[in-house]
Amino acid sequence: MRLVDELFEIYQNRLTGDDEDIDIIAYAVLEESDRNDLMKIVEDMNDEEIQYFISLYLIESLKNKFASHTTDLTHRTKSKFLH
Repeated sequence: MRLVDELFEIYQNRLTGDDEDIDIIAYAVLEESDRNDLMKIVEDMNDEEIQYFISLYLIESLKNKFASHTTDLTHRTKSKFLH
């Protein structure tokens, strides 16, 4: 993805690339972008990048949803699930 390549070029020698650095870069991009900017990024993606993008969104959203649901269940009653 062009944006990722550009950000990497800018920051590769300035940051360590740990999770905190990556979060800072990502949130900075989002803070500086409006909906049209974000849609332009998506429009510039090829099919493989869009599939990867959507899969990450689904995976992380489902993880969060299950985690919050599981937390709610354990506070109310013992879970019937084995894990």
